[in-house]
Amino acid sequence: MSKAFTKEDDSGLDVEVDADIEGVRDDAEEALDASLGRNLMTPEGLAALRAELKALRTVERPKVVEVVSWAAGNGDRSENGDYIYGKKRLREIDRRIRYLTKRIDSAEPVDPARQTHLDQVFFGATVTYAEVADDGAETEHTIRLVGVDETDAERGYVSWIAPIAKALMKAEVGDAVTVQTPQGPKAIEVVAIRYGDGG
Repeated sequence: MSKAFTKEDDSGLDVEVDADIEGVRDDAEEALDASLGRNLMTPEGLAALRAELKALRTVERPKVVEVVSWAAGNGDRSENGDYIYGKKRLREIDRRIRYLTKRIDSAEPVDPARQTHLDQVFFGATVTYAEVADDGAETEHTIRLVGVDETDAERGYVSWIAPIAKALMKAEVGDAVTVQTPQGPKAIEVVAIRYGDGG
């Protein structure tokens, strides 16, 4: 059974914390960090994490603390939606701040514009590859190999530790590589490699 306790957070408010759940989350974050190994990141990805951290600390968290303080002064907290939601949101913000701080502290910035081996795929490369479907139709896709915290499927930003990124690593234009997918191995061919244009 989970045990809760009350502690005072940075805002001076009493925040109820579920000790077992918080411990599990911290353990999960540490396991994630350990499993990821090196924390390579592009300079723009690192800048985005720093901007998010600053916004959470200086804008969002103070607003939520203000709402919670106001709600706490309204009497019965057990049925006060603003207070209950605000406390929950504060925990989410604090958890994200801890995560961002750890990721920023462990970041290894790598500037793709400084890559000297432009004929091979390395971290930060924007790669266009072709794949042939079962019916013989060939389609091209473009992805950029970025840090784990920078992935964005809509922009084609793929983590450098993803299976496709691992398969493409060190490949050159014209090379055919095999990617392990849930449907089985798939052959793709490198069509173009670019660096330094931000994707």
